[in-house]
Amino acid sequence: MQKRYGRIIGWGAYVPEKVLTNHDLERMVDTSHEWIVQRTGIHQRHIAAPDETNATMSVEAARRALQKANLKATDLDLIIVATTTGDHITPAVSSQVQHMLGATNVPAFVLANGCTGFLYALTTAQQFINGGVYENILIIGSELLSRFIDWKDRSTCVLFGDAAGAFVMQASSEPCGLTGFDMGSDGSGSKHIMAQAMGSAEPVGASTFAEGRHYIRMNGREVFKFATRILGRTCQHSLAQAGLTLDDIDHIVPHQANLRIIQAAARGMGLPMSRFLVKVHKYGNTSAASIPVAICDGLDAGEISVEDRLLLVSFGSGLTWASAVLQMAPAKPQQVYSNGATAPAIAELVTA
Repeated sequence: MQKRYGRIIGWGAYVPEKVLTNHDLERMVDTSHEWIVQRTGIHQRHIAAPDETNATMSVEAARRALQKANLKATDLDLIIVATTTGDHITPAVSSQVQHMLGATNVPAFVLANGCTGFLYALTTAQQFINGGVYENILIIGSELLSRFIDWKDRSTCVLFGDAAGAFVMQASSEPCGLTGFDMGSDGSGSKHIMAQAMGSAEPVGASTFAEGRHYIRMNGREVFKFATRILGRTCQHSLAQAGLTLDDIDHIVPHQANLRIIQAAARGMGLPMSRFLVKVHKYGNTSAASIPVAICDGLDAGEISVEDRLLLVSFGSGLTWASAVLQMAPAKPQQVYSNGATAPAIAELVTA
């Protein structure tokens, strides 16, 4: 069978209209704009309106991705929603998204892995493409974190925002898509990011609610140490699998959790910050939505192109990590003239 690649033919992001700035937070909790920027790099985040849900945000991002891909929802073969903040414990939000999109009888499931969820979903989709099982797959990363945050806890409430991002992956015979990936988990650190009273081990009740044990709590110091230790390592594993080096990468797209973590990763990898696509100042940490939203923003701003070779890397609850080398679309063949010059070089000579 001819080798199949997973081309990204559509992409779309949705962020709620309401913006919560650091100055707004100054009126809500004991913090300051300067304190937040110095420690996180975040200036603002988007917060879902009362009538918005994880499903509605997912659907809006998906519709934009499908429009870009020029596909109907019924053209899809599979829907994967990466999220830990679904509308309900059951049913899975993926089924709601499937129904709201009108993707009749299309299989759908949730991949709940926190901030690494989108990369886990992307690599899962690639396997379905590689195996010849499906042709068109919708991958969504969506989180509505603002309803699981203690707005009196300045260590967490300044970090998170709501958003959704979506890709449409289509089988292609041209080289592109994921060429290398790495995933991992270290459950010994699971306590460092946890909403303790949100599952069957400790159901929400009067006492847990009163104690705020249903809110997301995070040990920022330990997460920082974990992230800075693992980011460079997982990137090297993905590059090795792809047969590439950092010199072959156009842009690195990290999980947008904290600017200091990204800066530490850049130092550890010996790279300037200009190689990293950074959007954390605009959206905060949107967990599973973080990487697709950053890519959509970068594409809209002309900072990256679909032909660029991207190195995606994330870390999060679990504790988990993931990285992947992604080229959304095949590189256009470069015309070479008899004198050895390429088309862009000829153009430069003409305009000089």
